Amino acid sequence: MNIAKHVAVIGAGPAGLMAAETLAQGGMQVDLYDAMPSAGRKFLLAGKGGMNITHSEPIDAFLSRYGTRRNVFEPMLNRFGPDQLRDWIRQLGFDTFIGSSGRVFPTDMKAAPLLRIWLHRLRETGVRIHVRHRWCGVDELLASRTQTACFKTLRFETPQGSVTAKADAVILALGGGSWAKLGSDGAWVAQLEQCGVQVAPLQAANCGFDVGWSGFFRNRFAGQPLKSVVLSFTDGSGCAQHRKGELMLSDTGVEGSLIYAVSAALRDEISASGAATIHLDLAPDKSLQRLTDEIAHPRGSRSLASHLQSRAGIKGAKMGLLREIVPVPDFSDPLRLANAIKSLPVKLIAPRPIDEAISSAGGIVFEELDAHLMLQKHPGVFCAGEMLDWEAPTGGYLLTGCFTSGRAAGLGALHWLNTKHATTD
Repeated sequence: MNIAKHVAVIGAGPAGLMAAETLAQGGMQVDLYDAMPSAGRKFLLAGKGGMNITHSEPIDAFLSRYGTRRNVFEPMLNRFGPDQLRDWIRQLGFDTFIGSSGRVFPTDMKAAPLLRIWLHRLRETGVRIHVRHRWCGVDELLASRTQTACFKTLRFETPQGSVTAKADAVILALGGGSWAKLGSDGAWVAQLEQCGVQVAPLQAANCGFDVGWSGFFRNRFAGQPLKSVVLSFTDGSGCAQHRKGELMLSDTGVEGSLIYAVSAALRDEISASGAATIHLDLAPDKSLQRLTDEIAHPRGSRSLASHLQSRAGIKGAKMGLLREIVPVPDFSDPLRLANAIKSLPVKLIAPRPIDEAISSAGGIVFEELDAHLMLQKHPGVFCAGEMLDWEAPTGGYLLTGCFTSGRAAGLGALHWLNTKHATTD
């Protein structure tokens, strides 16, 4: 009689939930643990403004969003990529659609119904979900170095006190270091480092940046969007990026999808040089010559603000930003003002704190893992999601990376357990 192997999945975010589903479908007994009062809290927050689950762009462009980790994600995404993720959502009973930007959403745009049905299906397959269980480690954490070693006891803190559990394999999906109040607090870093696992320092990713606005500008324009602008940035190595979209003016600086898309390069430039300067084209649909001619057109008795609004489409937050940055004499020179509108320099001085970031970079370095996402020093322990040293922009890439790495870790654990079982029978 075959007895189902027991796997503990620690962390009930997208990666952990996908790992649990993969294991349950493979015939394992799965216990899923999370420190929070309910599962998927950060997943729900990500879907608050519309559940952007993945992206529809061609796979080669999609893979490029993972930067230096493309080689790691390519085999995982070839097995479970954007198309397979959309099929999986349909199996949960939800259709998807492609938005104007190429982003993919469930038809109702919400995360809560999807998560509710998913958790119900997990329970139906036998997954036992334990909330308010904060992982404290594994006794003699994986002190073994052999592929046939059995695991020791998992320890958790709960409102009722300390509890223990046993497992044949463990999947860690504890998240990164952003949004600690939702469970991703990075507390696992010290625990794994004590066990000899190399962890790259956690850093803010998909984050806003400080500029240091004047009090007047902050009070007048914080919270307002800059729509239809082109952001250009060239890093210290000469690599240039140009993106069109929308960003948000915050109390301290800038944030939003346009900033998030280049946040890794901006963060690294600030770390290396102390600051990073982006350039904003506030009138991307007008050439410099046309804009200069429009500004030079006689304005009569109209104010400059009224003139720029009617001739150049510059108003509101865009006009405020010009006043904040451009020297007063330049407003009297059509060419200099047009140049400022077409390439307005905005100096970023620091990324926002990691706990404000949408996600984090850094984590367990891939050299510590085998091809199945198992810790090479600790056989039978697999890792997935934001715990790993990778990052991707918003737009569906981050979530897809979590889903596919969770599935890969689940398949890895199945492979390891089945191989181990076959060799010990």
